[in-house]
Amino acid sequence: MCTLVKTSDISVVIDPGVAVMQPSFPASREQKLKWMYEARSAIKAACREADLIVVSHYHHDHYMDFGEGIYDGKLVLAKDPNRYINDSQRLRAERLYEEFAETLLSRRLEELKQDRKVESFPDPMSLLPKARSLSYGDYAERKMELLRKGKKWFQKRVEKWNSWKLIPELKSENCKVLFSDGKEYVFEGTNIRFSRPFFHGIEYARVGWVIATTIIKDGEKLIHTSDLEGPVIEDQAEWIIKENPDILILDGPSTYLIPYMLNLINLRRAVKNLCRIIEEAENLKLVIYDHHLLRDRRFKDRVREVYKKSSEVGVEVTTAAEYLGEEPAILRI
Repeated sequence: MCTLVKTSDISVVIDPGVAVMQPSFPASREQKLKWMYEARSAIKAACREADLIVVSHYHHDHYMDFGEGIYDGKLVLAKDPNRYINDSQRLRAERLYEEFAETLLSRRLEELKQDRKVESFPDPMSLLPKARSLSYGDYAERKMELLRKGKKWFQKRVEKWNSWKLIPELKSENCKVLFSDGKEYVFEGTNIRFSRPFFHGIEYARVGWVIATTIIKDGEKLIHTSDLEGPVIEDQAEWIIKENPDILILDGPSTYLIPYMLNLINLRRAVKNLCRIIEEAENLKLVIYDHHLLRDRRFKDRVREVYKKSSEVGVEVTTAAEYLGEEPAILRI
């Protein structure tokens, strides 16, 4: 999902990370490593010309370690590592900011951490009225059970967040790291704003939360969703519709994980949500539909209603490769 966005005011790299494709992807280990090294080189080159780097969350395909050199001389706007985060992402953030602190400030991160007051955190489901009102038919009992378990998991997360010391924002002459959940920044004539933390997938997704990026220049708007996986949640689709972007860079559902981590009910939700976005977002002209979706050879068939709706409405839906005039790797192999 790494994307370079340029305006006349600023160059922004969003999510400068890369990972090896999953074991089931139909290519050799050697080919996957080759792609990864090529991607890493391209990302580093993009970061060299960028003024600003965005890190939407701490999964390895969305950020690089400090030792890669991409943050030198940059402003970094990142997901807050102190709240709305799971354990594995917190651990990765600790490692990343430890490198920042030692390299830029010659200090241990532990020395810089701050005591925190106990905070109360609203249950994220309270912010999802559309998702809460869904009727699941025969699946309703199972869904309620999952939501109950999710709520308990979230309550334990809150206890953990309040037990941690705060990782601070870091500033040196060479680099500045700010935590940007729900914030907005202005760079001359370019506005960049970030969503509140959104679930990385379904309600109470154990893989954590992400922040989406909106960039506005001269009335034109681009949204980079990061990992909403669809979007599978109706209220996140509603947010996109209200934002009304001209360009939407959207990570599709993880169809390659059916039926293990994605069931058909949630796939149908994701498809229906994007169809609604295409139909109701009045300014939308282009959807780059990619990331998780392009790990499945049958992706176009899995989401065929999306392509049908785009044809009816006249909104272009295409993959990143196709946008660049190439064939997606999953279809070439």
